[in-house]
Amino acid sequence: MANHRNCEGMQRRDCLKLGLGALLGGGFVDALKLRAIAGNSAAAKTSCILIWLDGGPSHIETFDPKPAAPAEIRGEFDPIQTKTPGAFFSENMQRLAAISDKLTIVRSVRHDQNNHGAGNHYMTTGAPPRIPVSCGAYVSFHPSMGSVTSSERGAPNGLPPYFSFPQMARSGGPSFLGARHAPFVVSDDPNDKAFQVRDVTLPKELDDGRAVGRREIRERLDRLARYQDRATADPVLGADENRQQAVSLMTSAAARRAFEIQQEPDAVRDAFGRTSLGQRALLARRLVEAGVPFITVHDGGWDHHSNIFPAFKKQGQQLDSVVATLIEDLDQRGLLDTTLVLVMGEFGRTPKISTLAGRNSPGRDHWSSAISVLVAGCGTPRGQVVGATDRHGYAAIEKIYAPENLVSSVYLKLGIDPDKILYNTSGRPAHLVSDPRPIAELM
Repeated sequence: MANHRNCEGMQRRDCLKLGLGALLGGGFVDALKLRAIAGNSAAAKTSCILIWLDGGPSHIETFDPKPAAPAEIRGEFDPIQTKTPGAFFSENMQRLAAISDKLTIVRSVRHDQNNHGAGNHYMTTGAPPRIPVSCGAYVSFHPSMGSVTSSERGAPNGLPPYFSFPQMARSGGPSFLGARHAPFVVSDDPNDKAFQVRDVTLPKELDDGRAVGRREIRERLDRLARYQDRATADPVLGADENRQQAVSLMTSAAARRAFEIQQEPDAVRDAFGRTSLGQRALLARRLVEAGVPFITVHDGGWDHHSNIFPAFKKQGQQLDSVVATLIEDLDQRGLLDTTLVLVMGEFGRTPKISTLAGRNSPGRDHWSSAISVLVAGCGTPRGQVVGATDRHGYAAIEKIYAPENLVSSVYLKLGIDPDKILYNTSGRPAHLVSDPRPIAELM
């Protein structure tokens, strides 16, 4: 695995389309909440695969090309027509352009956190950092989307509800929700021939009878003195939760089956690509089939301050192939209607190309005023481009949305109320999302 380092108001006819004409007085969010409550049984079967592009992918080299801009902005790549009338992607996104009728691109997400630590936190939690943080910071002031989904949804068959490959995003943790809602990190590379997830099988030296006996003794000792109320912040409670989750995982036949990626036909594995990213996306699909509600596929190396054009010819086109294959595979299996695919990073890149001191090839710097996000599945209308940036790609200017709106959309699709109040370990209330309004066009 490569180690990547970053630098330090809705119209009436739209409500009628949702079957919510009688609820106009209650507002769009309230109507959506009522529908989510009514459809809890369906929402309980939904999942999210977040492909996190750590470092911040360029919007111009992906889904928001600017062919009429000067050369120092438009870059080396040509725009290509997508299957969506009037919509163009960068030539790096050929396969996604060919299936744009299965997905939506939001071109108008923006925020004001222009460094990796803060931007990562904002986009993965829907909450801006409470205090200024450094560019290289790993901060957790608020639970991540994956951890909230773990807390609200759980998972069947002894599987953890939240996975992350091959590492956790900077702000992908549970914050005050507790250790049991941290992601189960699978650092091993499923592209390796000898791929096997550690801690999924019972150690050979312990048969099940001995293991059960030891668990019973441990549980009796634990009951002697343990504060079970999370507000006490007992550190041993977190260790207990991790141990219990590990035991459930080791004894879960569903977990073992989900990780047996070698059982996939060669044609399927080849289609995803015999790369770490491709096989992790395939593993994510297998976990969705097993009932896991949230999986993050962490892909590093998108901080293109230099070498951006050669990098996109390889890295960008690999991403295009993997994401297109994942969406098509889910669609063919009937899973796209219940699986949300989300592709994004912490921000976009500066429209103007520059060559930094000490570098010998051009790139683009951090830019949080214009972010493109790919969304597919889980009821997302297909074949859309939502919002727009100005003619040079400097800022979102049409249908502008914040990370809060994007995260609220994800929660509603997963059957979670974004207007919920959480309580931290000291009992203080915190809004799950400060602005619970979703991106209307995604609903």
